[in-house]
Amino acid sequence: MTSTHVDFTRKDTLAVITLNRPEARNALTPDMVADLGQAIKDCARPEIRAVMLTGTAGSFCAGADVKDFVENLEEGGPEGLSQHLHNLADSLHRNIIMGIRQLEKPVIAAVNGVAAGAGFSLALCCDLRVASSDARFIMAYAGIGCTADGGSTYMLPRLVGLSKAMEIYMARQPIGAEYARELGLVNQVCPSEGFERHALEMATQLAQGPTLAYGRVKTLFDNSWAAGLEEQLDAETEAISKIVFTGDFQEGVKAFTQKRMPWFQGR
Repeated sequence: MTSTHVDFTRKDTLAVITLNRPEARNALTPDMVADLGQAIKDCARPEIRAVMLTGTAGSFCAGADVKDFVENLEEGGPEGLSQHLHNLADSLHRNIIMGIRQLEKPVIAAVNGVAAGAGFSLALCCDLRVASSDARFIMAYAGIGCTADGGSTYMLPRLVGLSKAMEIYMARQPIGAEYARELGLVNQVCPSEGFERHALEMATQLAQGPTLAYGRVKTLFDNSWAAGLEEQLDAETEAISKIVFTGDFQEGVKAFTQKRMPWFQGR
């Protein structure tokens, strides 16, 4: 794909999506949301086995571009801005948030700076998050009197609990990388120097793993929130009986019995 502010590159079986609007700390415009949604859709190709999402110039994503809000309010009044926000959120939710959750492969957010508003939500919807030591997380919505979107009202309380999620929304204070790790918002924190290399190594390891199993367990985890125990157990039974037919599972059990490292190929 070609895009002005969303870069899509391949590193063997790893897809790297980079938000590239440094003058605005990678704040999202409607065109960027559309392009990012297309990039995520492109990652469904079987030759791509893992995805890394990051930003350029020391920022992850500063959320939606509030300047667009002001322009729409001045030109169309509250009705015009309401329609703008509805369209923006709907595209973000359907094409990006659901797109990431429905990808049957791991998606890692490499948070290399500020992740605010919808950028915070974008990081939360990924399967794993690795942050540089100077990364900062802030919901930001309450700062402009706005409700939250991007799936953050679903993901955040599941990561930190309902009371802490409300505090994070209402406090409007940046959360440093180490505290974010303590809260469970990120999996790892790495020094800013060499962060990109470390994040790429982590994502590459995921791409070389049993990605079909990763994807199916991702689905099991996501569906578990709405399932009862018996329903979830039935889903696990169905999944484990079907994974036998994948080459990765057959390679994995052979490698285990032969006391060697498995060579997974994502099929």
